[in-house]
Amino acid sequence: MSETDRTNQGGFKRAAKDCFSGTVGGIVQVFVGQPFDTVKVRLQTQGEPPKYTSMLDCVRKTRKEGLTAFYKGTTTPLVGVGACVSIQFLVFEFMKRFFNEKNKRPGQLTLPQLYQIGAAAGMAASFVFCPVEHIRTRLQIQTQIKKYNGPIDCIKKIYSCHGIKGIYKGQLITMAREFHGGACYFLIYEFLMQRAMLKEKKLRNELPGWKKCLYGAASGYGMWSSIYPIDVIKSKIQTDCFSKEKRKYSSSFDCAKQILAREGIKGFFKGFGTCMLRAGPVNASSFVAFEFAMELFEKI
Repeated sequence: MSETDRTNQGGFKRAAKDCFSGTVGGIVQVFVGQPFDTVKVRLQTQGEPPKYTSMLDCVRKTRKEGLTAFYKGTTTPLVGVGACVSIQFLVFEFMKRFFNEKNKRPGQLTLPQLYQIGAAAGMAASFVFCPVEHIRTRLQIQTQIKKYNGPIDCIKKIYSCHGIKGIYKGQLITMAREFHGGACYFLIYEFLMQRAMLKEKKLRNELPGWKKCLYGAASGYGMWSSIYPIDVIKSKIQTDCFSKEKRKYSSSFDCAKQILAREGIKGFFKGFGTCMLRAGPVNASSFVAFEFAMELFEKI
């Protein structure tokens, strides 16, 4: 499938292909990244004094709970992240077509256009990312004492006590993360893909798989390097108490101030090493799976 073919198509059939391909990419992303994400979240949300001395110490202690501990809360992201990524790619492909129709040279999007496209995709997906990551995070930090018996039980208990607002705890900070994160994520990948197609004079589906893998990894590294401190704040906000009396942080800004006062700049980068280990393989596999699914669905 050529870039021009993809950008010129529209309607329900095109949207369905984008959506299903994004879902495939999201499911692959969850299976590859969940163990890394569990370690990352535990490092981000540990209190004072720290429960874990390092990333390896966190891995060892989590391992004592059994191998399944690395996949705590997987059901929620398996369904939710599949939906999130499908929304991301659906909006991304739609916005690409929108800007391509305005451009004189279809398939040649500018950096500002790519940033806007990625930001729109991230913002749209944030409304699913927030509740999915909220539930997953609360399940991931459970160790000996279990308050929730799985994602459904977690959703029921939070909703019964705090309503839909409780489910969407941390929505504003998630939107901020996804706006810039989505922009960087898709800008880097699409810029590299466009440059490779122009340089080699090849269509998208003619580029070798290793390049798509490399560009996907680069997009992951770029995205997480730019938004990691925001992600730390989000994790702390979402695992904070619901009641105002017991809450540690009154807002995202208050959370940032407290982290800076207590831990300094390094407090915004807890679990960063784990995240970088995760970013490459997870996002490489996600983009490769998406591109493969797109090519497959075009033949159906």
